[in-house]
Amino acid sequence: MYNLVKKILFRYDPEAVHYKVMNWLSKAYNVGLGKRYLESNYSIKHPSLQRTVLGLTFKNPVGLAAGFDKDAMFVDELACLGFGFIEIGTVTPKPQDGNEKPRLFRFPTDEAIINRMGFNNQGVDAAAARLKNRKTDIIIGGNIGKNKSTSNENAIDDYAYCFKKLHDVVDYFVVNVSSPNTPNLRALQEKKPLHDLLMQLQNLNLSYPKPKPILLKIAPDLTETQLDDVIEIVTQTKLSGIVATNTTIDRDGLSADKQEIENTGTGGVSGKPLKQKSTEIIRYISTKTKGQLPIIAVGGIFNADDAKEKLEAGASLVQVYTGFIYEGPAIAKKICNALIVKS
Repeated sequence: MYNLVKKILFRYDPEAVHYKVMNWLSKAYNVGLGKRYLESNYSIKHPSLQRTVLGLTFKNPVGLAAGFDKDAMFVDELACLGFGFIEIGTVTPKPQDGNEKPRLFRFPTDEAIINRMGFNNQGVDAAAARLKNRKTDIIIGGNIGKNKSTSNENAIDDYAYCFKKLHDVVDYFVVNVSSPNTPNLRALQEKKPLHDLLMQLQNLNLSYPKPKPILLKIAPDLTETQLDDVIEIVTQTKLSGIVATNTTIDRDGLSADKQEIENTGTGGVSGKPLKQKSTEIIRYISTKTKGQLPIIAVGGIFNADDAKEKLEAGASLVQVYTGFIYEGPAIAKKICNALIVKS
């Protein structure tokens, strides 16, 4: 059924379709027995799916990655689709429009997406207000970034502002310094600026009676030396874990026409072409840390085999994004069904 729907949806602009579909979902959720229908068809519960990670108990290990519901507009609706957790954002202190449109491109042959959204969001205050009034108790991650107009030297101010605003309404934080779509943002992954940023953020975190887990989201394009630096910094600052990985600027994995790829301009690639690179980084980090550092895996997860690959490589939890778009609303349930341990 979804394959037919997808063929129709894929005829239209990706960004416009995204919001159209989410509005449809919201209407379905809010009409009559819509919520019960969604839960009965897409939710899944089984004791063996539970995971205790980051000091939190997840009902299952399959989450929705940041970028899908940036402004926390559809958390209650998405919670009905079987996810064990949802990561909102990336949010910034001030609202910003992001990059010029078009900025989201599908490559169906490769089951990939290129995006250069540029942290388009309504600002952290709007997201915090929505989360405060949410109905679901699903675990929520808050992915935080800086405004495009904020210099890297002042980046900590933006991250700290977002942290304070979200502290009471999210269960964990993700520091995003790895998006390729905000100018110079990835420079914050260099050793000294990254250490300084995370240390100051962690000090802020520890000033609260109940500190929240903080994770770092990293790019898939880091060298082994850079990964070693990241592991060292995460260890020194006592962060709770790593999200691996963001989108890649490497387009070698795309088989589409080169001119078509070039016509999209700049942007990060997600989906199947990212799968192997993401898994390799997860395995490297897990090996280096002897499996002691929690890793949330994201990148090229479309089915149960993809999820198992990430978990076997050392991930504790997985997230979907592009796979959700290509596989449809049953993706979390399908993956979870395959992960159930039958007694």
